[in-house]
Amino acid sequence: MQHVSAMSGQGKWSVRRLALLLYPFAMAAVAINLFMLGLMGQAIGLTALSPMQALVIAVPLGIPATFAAGRWVRGLMDEAD
Repeated sequence: MQHVSAMSGQGKWSVRRLALLLYPFAMAAVAINLFMLGLMGQAIGLTALSPMQALVIAVPLGIPATFAAGRWVRGLMDEAD
């Protein structure tokens, strides 16, 4: 028996629901990448980002990354069906 509140339509997860589920992971990935980019930026004279600065910047930047990941996962789920 499928849990109806977590599903949309005929038992399929919507991209929006997948995005809500994936947001913490995508935002953390963006934060890690920003932090590493800040470290690499030191090679050309830029100042490094602190981990907190990377997290703060990653909060809004995680949204488009999350929807891209949600669409990708939805496509994989459709392909698997």
